[in-house]
Amino acid sequence: MQDSRRTVLQSMGVLGAGIAAPGFFLRNAWAAEFRNDPSKTKTVTLGFNVPLSGPYADEGADELKAFKLAVKHLNGEGDGGLMKTFKPSSLKGTGILGKKVVYVTGDTQTKADAARASAKRMIERDGVIMFSGGSSSAVAVATQSLAQEMGVVFMVGLSHSNDTTMKDRRRYGFRHFFNAYMSGQALAPILAQEYGRDRHAYHLTADYTWGWTQEESLKKATEALGWTTVKAVRTPLGAGDFSQYIAPVLSSGADVLILNHYGKDMVNSLRQAVQFGLRDKTVNGKQFEIVVPLYSRLMAQGAGDAVKGILGTANWHWTLEDEGTKALVKSFGQEYGEPPSQAAQTCYVQTLLYANAVDKAGTFYPPEVIKALEGFKFDGMGNGPTEYRAGDHQCFKDVLVMRGAEKPTNRFGLLEVVKIVPRAQVDYPVTMGGGQLGPYTV
Repeated sequence: MQDSRRTVLQSMGVLGAGIAAPGFFLRNAWAAEFRNDPSKTKTVTLGFNVPLSGPYADEGADELKAFKLAVKHLNGEGDGGLMKTFKPSSLKGTGILGKKVVYVTGDTQTKADAARASAKRMIERDGVIMFSGGSSSAVAVATQSLAQEMGVVFMVGLSHSNDTTMKDRRRYGFRHFFNAYMSGQALAPILAQEYGRDRHAYHLTADYTWGWTQEESLKKATEALGWTTVKAVRTPLGAGDFSQYIAPVLSSGADVLILNHYGKDMVNSLRQAVQFGLRDKTVNGKQFEIVVPLYSRLMAQGAGDAVKGILGTANWHWTLEDEGTKALVKSFGQEYGEPPSQAAQTCYVQTLLYANAVDKAGTFYPPEVIKALEGFKFDGMGNGPTEYRAGDHQCFKDVLVMRGAEKPTNRFGLLEVVKIVPRAQVDYPVTMGGGQLGPYTV
C-alpha cells in the first residue's frame, strides 16, 4: 500500500522519484475509492444486524442494546463506559474521525440467507461503512463472506464456531468472541477433575456449523482425558421439543449428557432433560451429569433452577472484578436496568474496536482499518489482555469456566465463575482448521 501511494504522489507531482514523502502526505493520500466512503458527509453509518426473531432472539435484543449504548458513548453522550478503561485508545468521544455516528438495524431471523440479505440492504441502500451482529455462526460465516465480496468491514458479534476464524476466515471479518476449540480446552480438564476420567458421554448437537465444531472440540478434549463418546445426535435449530432426542439417552449406557445447544434451544433441551429425571439417576455406578459447553446469563435465566450445578464456559461475565467490567456493567445497568450478557459485551466492544482502528489509521479506507486491527493488543475491555491475532482475526484472551449457582444471590446471579483459564491453555497454531483470509480488496 505504501508503494502504491508513493506512485500516486509521484504522478501528481507531489513527490520526486528519489525524495521521501512527508508523513502527513502518506497518512492521508488514498489511491483507491471505496464503497460508502463517508468523507463528504457529516455522519458515518454503522449497521447492526441481529436476531430479533428465531431461537436466538433474546441474545439479539441484548446485542442491540449494547450497540446503541456504544454509539452513544462514541458520540460523547452518557458516562463513556469502556472508553474510560480501554487502552491503548485513540477515541475521544467525538464520533469516528470527528463524524457523528448513526446506525441502521436489521433482523437476521437467526437464518443465514435472511442475514445476508439484510446486510446487503444495509450496504447498498443505507451506505454502512461497517456492520456487526450475529448470534448464529451460520449467520456470521454467511455475512462475513458478503463483507469480503463487498469490501465492507464486518465486526463479528456472537459467533462460537471454529469455522468463523478457521476454514471460513476472511480478511474483512474480525471476531472478538472465543470459539468452540477454546471451550473444549478450558472445560475438559474441569470435567475430568470433578466427574472423573472414566465417563461415557452422549452428545445432542445443534445441526449447523457451531454445533458441529462444538461437538468435535469437546469430544476430542474429553476423549484425550479418558472419556468415551457413546453417541452424537444432531438436532434441528429451533426444535422446541427435544423429548424424542432425550428419551434414548436413558437406555444408551451414557452417564453424561452434553447439550451442544444455545439460546432457547438450550433452555428447552436442558429443562426437558431435567424433567426426564436424568440428574436423579445413577448410571455405571456414577451420578448422571449434564454439561452445557457454552453458557449465557440469558439462557440461565430462561432455564431457571435447571442450571444449578451444571458446568459450561463463557466469553465474559458481568460479575468479574476488573475495571472494564465494572464500567460496562454500570453504564448498561443505568441505561437498561440489568447487567449486560456476554453477547452484549462482545458487540459493544466490537463497535469501539472498529471506531478506534479508524481513528488510529486516520481514514475509513478499509485496508488501512484492517491493518490497524491486525495484531492489535489491548486491555481494559473486561477480558484482560487481549490480542487480535493478525493471521486469522481471532481474539485471544482468557476463557471462563462457569457453573450454575446453587444459591443465587439475586435474579441475575444464576452463574458463577469456577475458573479463569489462561490464554496459554486455549491457544493454537494459526494454521489450524485451514482457511485463507484473502486480499485487502475494496
